Amino acid sequence: MGNKLKLNKAFAWVSSLYFTEGFPYVVVMTLSVVMYKRLEVSNADIALYTGWLYLPWVIKPFWGPLVDLFRTKRWWIVAMQLFMGAGFAGVAFSLALPAFFQISLAFFWLLAFSSATNDIATDGFYILGLDRKDQAFFVGIRSTFYRVGMVFAQGGLVILAGYLEGRLGNISLAWSWTFVGIAAVIVAMGFLHQLFLPRPAEDKQGEEFTLHRFTREFSDSFAAFFKKPGVGYALFFILTYRLGEAQLVKMISPFLLDKPTDGGLGLTTTQIGLAYGTLGVAALIAGGILGGIAIAKGGLRRWIWPMALALTAPNVLYFLMAYYQPSSLVFIYTSVMIEQFGYGFGFTSYMVYMMRFAEGKYATSHFAFCTGFMALGMMLPGMASGWIQEQIGYPLFFVWVTLCMIPSLFAISRLKL
Repeated sequence: MGNKLKLNKAFAWVSSLYFTEGFPYVVVMTLSVVMYKRLEVSNADIALYTGWLYLPWVIKPFWGPLVDLFRTKRWWIVAMQLFMGAGFAGVAFSLALPAFFQISLAFFWLLAFSSATNDIATDGFYILGLDRKDQAFFVGIRSTFYRVGMVFAQGGLVILAGYLEGRLGNISLAWSWTFVGIAAVIVAMGFLHQLFLPRPAEDKQGEEFTLHRFTREFSDSFAAFFKKPGVGYALFFILTYRLGEAQLVKMISPFLLDKPTDGGLGLTTTQIGLAYGTLGVAALIAGGILGGIAIAKGGLRRWIWPMALALTAPNVLYFLMAYYQPSSLVFIYTSVMIEQFGYGFGFTSYMVYMMRFAEGKYATSHFAFCTGFMALGMMLPGMASGWIQEQIGYPLFFVWVTLCMIPSLFAISRLKL
């Protein structure tokens, strides 16, 4: 009975923590793109400035250990969630101002750093709050609720914004109220976590650490990372594997929202929420699950090539939609789902490779370095994607992102698996 109660309590806080880790990230990185497009910001500016928001995840390994040195993980979780609530409220109130783009971007910058710090604290608290057996038991649950947060943000919140656009007849006001709702949710989660998160004895300020020791250990792990065999090709692979996807993800929403006269498909905000944020995320999750099963049974060496092709080849469907501009919602929704399924399936080998490459004495730090380079590989191409699209148009842009699989295929041919 006592063990069942313990598991029920753990289920409650694990699910809420990872839901609250998933949806702010998607709001900052994806929902912001949809909002700016609806507020008539150019594709080049959307891609460039929202692309910069990846930076906190790029440099997370450099400041993440400071979360261990100061305060507790529990304190950081609650503080960051309340801070994010204030940031989302700031976005809401900035949208009525003439300089809304610059002011809201400043709030999104603060939100990006807060969200990345919340990620660090959440993952650390998960390890401290559960024993090794329960960590393994809840790994699927944490992943599921992270994705529930994605659906909430990318699907539910976009659909809500579309509904408010129609109801209020004012796009800016509709998005302001949407962000008020987001702020209310994240603040409520922060207060709930303050009340109900457990207080593990191991979750304490790192008093035994000094800045000198931290600097020395960080330097040792950093040097060891670049001494790993084949590190050059490994980094080239990490940086280029999602070269096409990094650009595509910034332009999917603008393409679906743009009028047919501007080369897009003319979908409504609500239809975007259903196609990309709900059906697409469901297909993404299914692809990830199938990818995990495939690698578990057949191994990374067998599946890395098919998964690399699955990641990028479905982008051809976007070229077909841009060229023929179909009016069938069934065809559009199906194409989005196929592309997202391929992304989820193909991304699996990427994550498994990084985990394998990070193995060794400094496995935790080295995996953090890998994810930092992964974020850099998303940030730089994504920043340029809007400008590229405006120069060559949507059809050729989707040909370009499909051809971007070539560097990653070359990298795979050089990897030691």
